[in-house]
Amino acid sequence: MRIAFVCKRRYMGKDVILDQYARLYEIPRQLALLGHTVLAVCLDYRQDTEAGCWEHEAAPGHLVWEAHSPGWLGHALPAYPWRVLKRLQGFLPDIVIGASDIPQLVLGAWLARHLRVPFVADLYDNFEGFGQARIPGMVSLLRHAVRRASLVLTTSEPLRCFVEDVYRPAGDVIAMPSSVDKHVFHPRDRLACREALGLPLHAKLFGTAGGLHADKGVTTLYAAWERLRNKIPDAHLVLAGPHAASLPPPDGPRVHYLGALSHDRVAHLFGALDVGAICILDTVFGRYCFPQKAYEMLACGLPVVAADVGAMGELLAHTPECLYRAEDADDLARRVEQQMASPVVPNLPIKDWRELIGDVEPRLRSLVPGEATHAGDTTRV
Repeated sequence: MRIAFVCKRRYMGKDVILDQYARLYEIPRQLALLGHTVLAVCLDYRQDTEAGCWEHEAAPGHLVWEAHSPGWLGHALPAYPWRVLKRLQGFLPDIVIGASDIPQLVLGAWLARHLRVPFVADLYDNFEGFGQARIPGMVSLLRHAVRRASLVLTTSEPLRCFVEDVYRPAGDVIAMPSSVDKHVFHPRDRLACREALGLPLHAKLFGTAGGLHADKGVTTLYAAWERLRNKIPDAHLVLAGPHAASLPPPDGPRVHYLGALSHDRVAHLFGALDVGAICILDTVFGRYCFPQKAYEMLACGLPVVAADVGAMGELLAHTPECLYRAEDADDLARRVEQQMASPVVPNLPIKDWRELIGDVEPRLRSLVPGEATHAGDTTRV
C-alpha cells in the first residue's frame, strides 16, 4: 500500500522526526518495515525547527518524512491543507491516516475525502480534553472527522468505548495502546543507574518523569512527599521533566530534580528508582488516556503506584496494591511506603511496536479495494 500519515511534529515534548519518538514515529515506521510506502507529513506549530525532508531506512518498504512550518506569525497556515493535498495528489496514497491532535485529524479526513481514499483516525488520547477543544467548533470538527473514519485506533479500552458510544464512527474502533522500545526500556543494574545519574546509591528512591504539571496530577505526588519525607528518613524524591514556573518541584536536600532527560536517560532513571509514580487526575483527559510511562516503568521491572483511573485501573486490576485513589495524597503515600517495604511488579505482557502494528496492518489492507495493484511499489515518494 501507499500510505499518507499526517500529524504534528512536536509530541510529548519531543521532535517526532529527529528524536524518532514513540507512537507518531512508530506507526509510519512499522508500516514501512512491513513493505509499504509511507509519506509522513508533519506540521510544526513552532518556529524553532527547520522545514525539510528526510528519508529514513525502513526496508523492505520506504519511509519519507516531510516537515512544514506555518511561517512567520502563521501567515502560510491557511494554505497548508492545499499544499498537502497537492503533494498527496502526486503521491497517490491508497489510505490516509490522521493523528496527534484535532487539527491533524480534521486535516486527514479532509484530505481523504478529496483524494477519495479511506481515512483512518489515530487517537492517542481523548482530544476533547486538550486545550484546543475549548476553541468554539473544534469538538464538532473532531467528532465529524472521526465519524467518517473507516477505522479508528485508540490508545485505551475506555477511550474505545467512549468513541463507539459518543462518536459512532462508520468503521471499526480498535484499542491499540502505545508501546515502548524494549531495546531502551529493560531491567538494568540499579546501582549503576544511580551512579550514572548522580543519585544516592543506598537511599529509597521514588518519583516520576514526564510533564510535571498540575493537570497531570503531580501536585498529589508533591503532597504525598510531604507525608513521606518525615516518616521515612532515607526516602528521596526524584523528578525529571518540564514544569511551569508557577509549580516548581519541592525543595530540600532529599529532592532530586534532573531536568528534562533524553529518552535513554529516562530509562536509566526508571532503573534507578525503587518505586515509580504514575499520577493521573480523574478528569475527561485522565479517564481515557494511557500513560506511556506505565509501560516504560513496567518494562524496566520497576514497582509502580498508579492512580486508579481509566486504563490504569483496568491494567493493574489484579495487583490492587499498585493502585491509589486519584488525588488522594494520603493513599498515594501509603501505597508508596508499601511498595518500598514489599515490592510488587505486575507481570504484564507488553507487545512491542512491531507486534502492535503487525496486528493492525491486515485491517488497514482490508480497507483498500485492490490494494495489491501497488504491491511492491516502494519508489514513488
